[in-house]
Amino acid sequence: MNKSGIKSLIDPFVVLLLVTVVVAYFFPSWGKKDSDIPLDNISSAGIALIFFFYGLKLSPQKLRDGLKNIKLHVLVQTSTFVLFPLLVLPFYWTTTAEQNQMIWLAFFFLAALPSTVSSSVVMVSMAGGNVPAAIFNASISGLIGILVTPFLMSFFIVNTTGDFDLSVVYIKLLTEIILPVFAGLLLQPYLGQFTARYAKILTQFDRAVILLIIYKSFVRSFEENVFSTVATKDLGLIFLLTCGLFVLVYFLTGKMSRYQHFSREDRITAQYCGTKKSLVHGTVFSKILFPAAYPMGIILLPLMIYHALQILVISVLAGKEGKLTK
Repeated sequence: MNKSGIKSLIDPFVVLLLVTVVVAYFFPSWGKKDSDIPLDNISSAGIALIFFFYGLKLSPQKLRDGLKNIKLHVLVQTSTFVLFPLLVLPFYWTTTAEQNQMIWLAFFFLAALPSTVSSSVVMVSMAGGNVPAAIFNASISGLIGILVTPFLMSFFIVNTTGDFDLSVVYIKLLTEIILPVFAGLLLQPYLGQFTARYAKILTQFDRAVILLIIYKSFVRSFEENVFSTVATKDLGLIFLLTCGLFVLVYFLTGKMSRYQHFSREDRITAQYCGTKKSLVHGTVFSKILFPAAYPMGIILLPLMIYHALQILVISVLAGKEGKLTK
């Protein structure tokens, strides 16, 4: 592979994620509880704006048009919200130590998240897949996730935290996610062109909020020496399990696509959308769903690894698939 090919595989945002973790370790003062910078309030406002713009981007007409390919949509959403959790859930009963339970919870959190929007659509397009179906599934997955992800996580967060008030979670979900999304949907006919015109700027804004939440989460984890309790072999195991989860879901969605005799275009969409997980939703939900006592660095670790992995692997596969259509 030449230098230009290597550069194309290096996602700048993945590099920024790593830099953010390093900054959190060496410069934690901005993210501490007694900091003069109100990062919690800033990130909460940023979350609300992310989902307001998300609502603005959703075209009701495109969502209605996308309903036609029912089998494909069912497969993608089943993979995202049923297959992933079912693959992780059985290991719940094999974890006994508190540290292992937290690692399992981090994987289940990853499994419960919706699919990502932008990268799914871009990579389906690169590979010559069904782009309208990718747009529909990635968009509707985010809406489903607003309800399904907190529901799935509530079974395990409540059980492990006796004094945790779930009503606080749903108030935050309502004010920071659901209401902004619906406000965006209502204003979409009037401001929809705004999101199209400034799409790149809005993407950078999304990423800035994600980095802010990750910075705050890792500052807290470093303060509490969370990672000192995780052995190097466990970190390696987390990486291997994350890779294994991705490969298994990619294989199973491909098998199910062929079993249902999908076209090549629909099979690409099923595999690319059905294996993705949204870092945007993950960082946002981590801030809302988990109590402050949880080690957020560990909770977000599998998701960050998975994010880098899905971009790297799918971009390579999309490039190869794309050459077949030329």
